[in-house]
Amino acid sequence: MNLTRRKSSKKSPQGLKPERMCMRGGTAEAVPFPKSLAGWFFALAFMFAWLGVSSASAQMNNGIMAPPANTRPPRLENVGIEQHLDTQVPPDLIFRDETGKIVKLGDYFGRKPLILNLVYYNCTMLCGEALAGLASAMRLVKFDVGNEFDVVTVSFDPRETPEMAAAKKKDYVARYGRANAASGWHFLTGEAGSINALTKAVGFQYQYDEKTNQYAHATAIMVLTPQGRISRYFYGVDFPPKDLRMGLVEASQGKIGNAVDAVLLYCYHYNPETGKYGAMVANILRLAAGATILLLGGLLFILWRLDRSVPRRTLHGGARTH
Repeated sequence: MNLTRRKSSKKSPQGLKPERMCMRGGTAEAVPFPKSLAGWFFALAFMFAWLGVSSASAQMNNGIMAPPANTRPPRLENVGIEQHLDTQVPPDLIFRDETGKIVKLGDYFGRKPLILNLVYYNCTMLCGEALAGLASAMRLVKFDVGNEFDVVTVSFDPRETPEMAAAKKKDYVARYGRANAASGWHFLTGEAGSINALTKAVGFQYQYDEKTNQYAHATAIMVLTPQGRISRYFYGVDFPPKDLRMGLVEASQGKIGNAVDAVLLYCYHYNPETGKYGAMVANILRLAAGATILLLGGLLFILWRLDRSVPRRTLHGGARTH
């Protein structure tokens, strides 16, 4: 059977080059393939990444600033939290644990990241809420107290005793409800000198009110590195488990966490003004662009391999067909 090549009346679109010949109804026709597709995609990916940088910069400039001391309400002039990120917590400060044993803060350093929170055990309002919120958040994090991290709760009221600390520990360790938590959650009391040195080091400001016999104070937890340096602050009495986990992973310096945590830390950035992690749009777009480029490259490679693997025959006149 003789095959006769006929000229196709169809012309290739401008800028597109026929990549192969195939038979359609006995006619060899050019099937165009746009060789600039990858170039277009790279250009689009760059544009989205640039837009992401601009958007992320705008978000970072909208942080919440704490009011200065001279604008705070009466009797709250000395109440607040001043962040001292990367400050070393003094390791030689002496306290007593819930059993009455004399300890130094440095006894809890050197092994794993820590959560430090400052409360007083006779507090009738915020302190109980802060401890309950911390226990609740830690229950939603897969890391275990006493295993991947420790918690050190310190009373800033020098009148309080180890017996009061023991009662609080029994209550909140039971609320947390995981095995071995008692070995990793420490409740301390101390004298005024150690308390003042600690609160000053971490920027925790509070004020005693003689009329109510209570302390006015803010609430926050501090995440420390294994060496006892302040890594992150989280404010309030409700701590998002996602933020808590990322803060612990970041403070651990790679000792805990997995590949997913590494990706999340690339996509989310800690904002010191809000005490929360926020999405970095630019980094998310870069990851998405990179993944799409890899998928597109894989698809183009597969198409190229399939095209080369198709057997071809030579037509009369030099044209080729499958």
